Amino acid sequence: MLIEIQHASLTYQADDGEVEALRDISLEMEEGELCSIVGPSGCGKSTLLGAIAGLERLDGGSITLDGEPVTGPSPRIGLMPQRDQLFEWRTILDNVMLGLQVRRQDTPENRTRILTLLERYGLKDFAHKRPAQLSGGMRQRCALIHTLAFDPRILLLDEPFSALDYQTRLAVSADIHAILRREQLTALLVTHDIAEAVSMSDRIFILSRRPAVVKKVHDLTELSGLTPLQRRDHPSFHTHFNAVWKEVDLHV
Repeated sequence: MLIEIQHASLTYQADDGEVEALRDISLEMEEGELCSIVGPSGCGKSTLLGAIAGLERLDGGSITLDGEPVTGPSPRIGLMPQRDQLFEWRTILDNVMLGLQVRRQDTPENRTRILTLLERYGLKDFAHKRPAQLSGGMRQRCALIHTLAFDPRILLLDEPFSALDYQTRLAVSADIHAILRREQLTALLVTHDIAEAVSMSDRIFILSRRPAVVKKVHDLTELSGLTPLQRRDHPSFHTHFNAVWKEVDLHV
């Protein structure tokens, strides 16, 4: 298994006392899988993602990547947050190169790889533009390329489409899905949108209300090989949607 979580638990300090966010979470992902996490609002989805990214320290249990413990942030794990976090005063090329520059890894080889990604995903002509000159979808592609700069083994996406309007969100999620598949990436998506999870994922991890446990794992093998838009037109789409919604809704 590429990523394995065993009996993970996490409690954090809030203004009104301790909050038990995660309790005995266990899940695993194989290389090349694209999975989603869904659950009631505030159940700990983003907390779990932060723990996998090495940004949150577990109270118990373990998280391993390729059999090695995750003990802190690592270039092997890429995190794409809700906002694109592009700096408006930097060009697109400078934005996507920023992480490599900070780590003093702005080598000719890395720059060539980034330029190849920009060209592959329709951004070559915008490399020297500013973020304000790009559409929302193009900004998200830039954010993804920025996250891919270190060639991570697993990509974590924390509601990356939540700031987009519905039509743009459909197009961008399909766009990002195509990139993940083409680059043969392993990815874990946190989302509140069940339709989005069904349209993009190989499997869906359904979390309970806080403290979160994995209540159920929903398999979408039947829809593998289809694009997100093709899945939404598939006869079984609503069957899968209703099955996941029912599990989540029980805990609202």
